Amino acid sequence: MTKTVLITGCSSGLGKTAARYFAAQGWNVIATMRKPDQSLAAGYAGQMLVLPLDVTDSASIEAAIAAGVAHFGRIDAVVNNAGVSVVSIFEATAKETIRGVFETNVFGMMNVMQAVIPHLRNHGGGTIINISSGVGLAAVPLLALYTATKHAVEGLSESLSYELESQNILVKLVEPGAMRTTSFTSNTMAASQAVSVPASYKPYFDHMMQSMMNYPFPDANEDQVVATIYAAATDPSHRLRYLAGPDTEEMARLRWSTSEDEYLTTMNRLMGQTAWRDRRSN
Repeated sequence: MTKTVLITGCSSGLGKTAARYFAAQGWNVIATMRKPDQSLAAGYAGQMLVLPLDVTDSASIEAAIAAGVAHFGRIDAVVNNAGVSVVSIFEATAKETIRGVFETNVFGMMNVMQAVIPHLRNHGGGTIINISSGVGLAAVPLLALYTATKHAVEGLSESLSYELESQNILVKLVEPGAMRTTSFTSNTMAASQAVSVPASYKPYFDHMMQSMMNYPFPDANEDQVVATIYAAATDPSHRLRYLAGPDTEEMARLRWSTSEDEYLTTMNRLMGQTAWRDRRSN
């Protein structure tokens, strides 16, 4: 029987690539986004259904699930990919911006899961893949909001992996590394323009932005990340985490295989914090 996956955030980036990848593997795909682009289904007639879905709008989630089930008969897997980010100094970030990031990345994911879990349970089970990030393992400067939401996703997913096992539903975490050339990054930088940088932070902010440009790891490959998402969706084991990117692999090693002192010393160096301290002391 052909399996069906529902994917959020398919307008660009990982979501768009994942929708096409799953379809190429023979899956039915419910590709969702806030503003549906029907061109995404070109070449996948009868196999891909493009629908509107805003993860902050429960009615649109329920409608997309109902339409997808009516079209394909059932849903076997869900990829919670929709997400937003902002580069900012936390002190200067508006409360509305903070809430907006959490509404999409955390509460939006919760909305989708609460809506789809009853369907999965009633059909004997399924798989939920939540897209986290390397910053869900290790925090980085200027991305405090995004880091906080991904730490929330990590904890939520791990807890649910135990809880939903009782309902034959697997929960998986895919943790991509940095992908600086994707539309997600360009959208993040565009959103960041609206957040001012206080004068006292400006030298630090500029230094850390330059450090980001000189990031010591190659970008995660989008196609490989999508292949990892697919591997998680098709893995019947109870494995929880799937690393996808050289920086994420190193962050995981540092976090789980070294002492706290070594972890912090290395992260400070990799993120440019050590260079900032040296600069200030000279």
